[in-house]
Amino acid sequence: MAATMASTATIAGLATSSLSPSRVSHPAKKTILSSGFIRSPVATRNPLQQNQSSGGRVTCFERDWLRKDLNVIGFGLIGWIAPSSIPLINGNSLTGLFFQSIGEELSHFPTPPALTSSFWLWLVTWHLGLFLCLTFGQIGFKGRNESYFEK
Repeated sequence: MAATMASTATIAGLATSSLSPSRVSHPAKKTILSSGFIRSPVATRNPLQQNQSSGGRVTCFERDWLRKDLNVIGFGLIGWIAPSSIPLINGNSLTGLFFQSIGEELSHFPTPPALTSSFWLWLVTWHLGLFLCLTFGQIGFKGRNESYFEK
């Protein structure tokens, strides 16, 4: 009697499914399994899952996450050097001032540049412009190649 009572009762437990007794008694109906621990049937991507393209190593990122392209580096460098070479700062260009300050600092080589030297201003300004140009070039070039900007 206890065995039949246990078989007709709803089976529920920690991380187990529950079978409805009314659905078990009708073989034509599909048995529905439900659990509080299982969410949707949509498979989620585990970022720590072993990636077959990386030789079985556990990776969190794609193998080529940077997706570098020499076109972006070439055009980005040209795209920054060309406008930074226009003489707009008292008849001098940003590139010219930067390279001139490098020459001045190399004239007294073992001694490093002073904190008040204009070298640091030209260095930071020139490289900030270059890195912004390369970053936006990468975004634009890859976005266009991968049809990211199309509606």
